[in-house]
Amino acid sequence: MELTDRVAVITGAGHGIGAAMARRFAAGGARGVVVSDLDAEAADKVAASINQEGGAAVAQRADASVKAELRELVTTARNEFGGLDLFCSNAGMAFGSGIHAADEQWERSWTLNVMQHVYAAQAALPAMLGGKSGYLLITASGAGLLSAPGDAPYSVTKHAAVGLAEWLAVTYRPRGIRVSALCPLGVRTALLTPGIEAGHPAAVAIAAAAPLLEPVEVAESVVAGIDAEDFLILPHDSTGAAYARKAAAPDAWIERTIAETAAATGRA
Repeated sequence: MELTDRVAVITGAGHGIGAAMARRFAAGGARGVVVSDLDAEAADKVAASINQEGGAAVAQRADASVKAELRELVTTARNEFGGLDLFCSNAGMAFGSGIHAADEQWERSWTLNVMQHVYAAQAALPAMLGGKSGYLLITASGAGLLSAPGDAPYSVTKHAAVGLAEWLAVTYRPRGIRVSALCPLGVRTALLTPGIEAGHPAAVAIAAAAPLLEPVEVAESVVAGIDAEDFLILPHDSTGAAYARKAAAPDAWIERTIAETAAATGRA
């Protein structure tokens, strides 16, 4: 799918990867971008910057874990720009907690990191299927293919997000809908950087796994991946090889991950 004259909705677009995608889509000729975030002020700023650069964007505050609010984003896209071609369910969260994370953290992680993508597909698919064309982009994580040592809720829910994307691709690709799972490793965003600075084991391990990318670099990978209609969009070159090693020899991969995590966190 080329971005020219396309209409996109992006959740979590007030900051980080989502904001970078919104700006890049607009620069690539998108007809309109719905910039959505729980942080209404941040969404407004991103949309305003796009409009100032000659693009077309509207901001809308939405909780990406609420089904009705994602449906409203689809309505906004159709009312403001005449349709919907690309829905990027991008919002996410991490707590940096282990298996004993509070129930509320597990529940919130599941609702935002998994059910958001379910609700986004439910909201977007009816219109897309009517035109036998559309694109669902699920922002998962390299942790959804590999792991995030030190953060159980994040790792588990990101694996589930990749599994959902795969199911959607198998089910809806024959009906003209393309699906991609965006799986970056470390990206310099507010989700990861504070953890690195604080020396949190999960953040440190992720930062040690591959060079940190800037959000704009991830956005470029997204545009290339959408253009090629790749199922897995892997901004870090090392992710595919690591994923292949994991599939070929799971026990060896686990042992290697244990050793690398210990070395990165100083717990060897």
